[in-house]
Amino acid sequence: MEKAAFGSVEDAVACLVGYGVRRGLIPCEEETYASNLLFDVMRYEPAASFVPGATERLDAPLEDVLAYLLDDAVRRGVTEDGIASRDLFDTRLMGCLTPRPGQVISTFWSLFEKSPQLATDYFYRLACDSDYIRTYRVARDRTWVTHTRYGDLDITINLSKPEKDPRAIAAALKRGADSYPRCLLCRESEGYAGRLDYPARQTIRLIPLELAGERWFMQYSPYVYYNEHCIVLSERHAPMRIDRMTFERLLEFVGMFPHYTIGSNADLPIVGGSILTHEHYQGGRYTFAMARADVRRKIEMPGFDDVDAGSWSGPCRS
Repeated sequence: MEKAAFGSVEDAVACLVGYGVRRGLIPCEEETYASNLLFDVMRYEPAASFVPGATERLDAPLEDVLAYLLDDAVRRGVTEDGIASRDLFDTRLMGCLTPRPGQVISTFWSLFEKSPQLATDYFYRLACDSDYIRTYRVARDRTWVTHTRYGDLDITINLSKPEKDPRAIAAALKRGADSYPRCLLCRESEGYAGRLDYPARQTIRLIPLELAGERWFMQYSPYVYYNEHCIVLSERHAPMRIDRMTFERLLEFVGMFPHYTIGSNADLPIVGGSILTHEHYQGGRYTFAMARADVRRKIEMPGFDDVDAGSWSGPCRS
């Protein structure tokens, strides 16, 4: 598919602002404001004839609009070329269109009063429309279900994570372990401009939660390994662990969001790319193979007759 052609930066900015209006990121009353923010990021002086909202907009794919603006910014020396630099810059552009945190939180809880699912539907759509979740990259992922003697297993090859930029690797080696923010899961990341070894976060939004009397936050993973892949993170930067409080928090969460699942992968020596230095859980709107597996032996717990529990072991009888 050919990329959309733009005659000028003004056209691309008008197209991007039009996208923001159509997706509900900004109201039409903010077209002028958002246009000027984008021109400032681009370090571009528009022509005197430019009128925000009056320029004919191309209904082009978001990826094409951002690519045009990125190429222009690189060509004029506004930003450097390279995977990390380009991701930092286009996130800054989209940050001009993303609603402020307070507005997002207010809308979320207003919808939550009607239905928890309405609230998460809004929040997840915002994560995609703001390009925090780069859906055009996620579309490259490969997922399928394979049949095994242990049952149906979900297989995912994640191709949405960008390749490491050599300059980002070099920057990470020079930076100390006590950098700000301390890790990718610290709530201080919200709005952070990023650096070569740390992704920009102007488009991330967090929903504050209270779990077991503590302050936690919900956000989405930008790489969505499964549908509505959310991350629930502690306000404190503390190592992960599994104890009684873990189960209290997890049960409270699914009580608030019964259409979601959630779990912890702490206390495991190898857990892929998980950040064990910051207490968090991962959930989402998806039924995993483990939940679909047959229960081989029911577990009785006297005094807890309202709890269904069981164990699974050994291959399926097939």
